[in-house]
Amino acid sequence: MKALIILFIALLPLQWGTDFEAAKKTAKEKHRLILLNFSGSDWCAPCIQTKKEYFGSDVFVSMANDNLVLVNADFPRRKKNKLSEAQTKQNEALAEKYNKEGNFPYTLLLDADGKVLKSWKGKPEKSVSSWVAEVKSVCESYKR
Repeated sequence: MKALIILFIALLPLQWGTDFEAAKKTAKEKHRLILLNFSGSDWCAPCIQTKKEYFGSDVFVSMANDNLVLVNADFPRRKKNKLSEAQTKQNEALAEKYNKEGNFPYTLLLDADGKVLKSWKGKPEKSVSSWVAEVKSVCESYKR
């Protein structure tokens, strides 16, 4: 039965939010960390690979469902993927605070107040399982 529940949870798509203030509130309520990812979803090859290989992996999904509030700050370039003006401004404000160098992809692990605990420039250079274990380790040390 437990295996069935785990399988069911793993099949649920991850919920990536776009509202950072809402993510901070949820992180406080659920005692979780925030994973903020800066991406160029329609032009950045390493971003697309990271999403597919890392964020799409079963091991990440399972860990994230229990430990993280996910936020994606996307910067698409194609007209058909254009974000609303409000979302664009919000993402630009996040970039001004957390990604001044304009790295893509750029992933940060933050506490519920928005303090940076760990960050990764580019696609992780570790295996998926090693990277997920690293994220989980920070989450677990924060819960103590």
